[in-house]
Amino acid sequence: MRVAEWKGEVVFLHEVAAGVADRSYGIQVAKLAGLPAAVTRRAKAVLDELEAADRASPIERMIDDLPLFAATRAKPEAEADPVAEALDALDPDALTPREALEALYRLKGLRKG
Repeated sequence: MRVAEWKGEVVFLHEVAAGVADRSYGIQVAKLAGLPAAVTRRAKAVLDELEAADRASPIERMIDDLPLFAATRAKPEAEADPVAEALDALDPDALTPREALEALYRLKGLRKG
């Protein structure tokens, strides 16, 4: 959709054009949708800072400012590893050579499963 900017506002021209948009108009759309001015001002400040920052630099500090996205940084719980659990349960010093060999085959079987 083609748009024009006028006095800091976006005017939708209701015209379809080939290609991609030259930028995002999310903040302007949020204003039109009635989001509080404080929210759109904060979004504009974050956008300005992101655009001014060197793209190669880490944006960890910006993520901390956006609690909505901070949840995506949480590390997922590690899945149970049956091989690791079986290894932890073994006491190699208490095994006979035959028991150690059998334990090794059990571990190999867990790895394939």
